[in-house]
Amino acid sequence: MSKNAKIAAGGVAVGLILWIWLPWWAAFLIVLGVPAAAYLALDPSQRRRLRRVTRKELGR
Repeated sequence: MSKNAKIAAGGVAVGLILWIWLPWWAAFLIVLGVPAAAYLALDPSQRRRLRRVTRKELGR
C-alpha cells in the first residue's frame, strides 16, 4: 500500500470515529476546518505553487 493510500485510509478511519462520537455538525466543521487551516498556514509562495500544480494536473 502506498503512503498516500495509508494516509487516506487513516483519514477515513478518523472521520468515522469522529462521526460516531461527535454531533454531525461538529464532525463537519472539523472535516472542513482542518484543510482550510492547513491552507491558510502556507506562505503565499507555497499557495501559488499549490494552485499551479493543481491546475497542471487538471489539464492532463
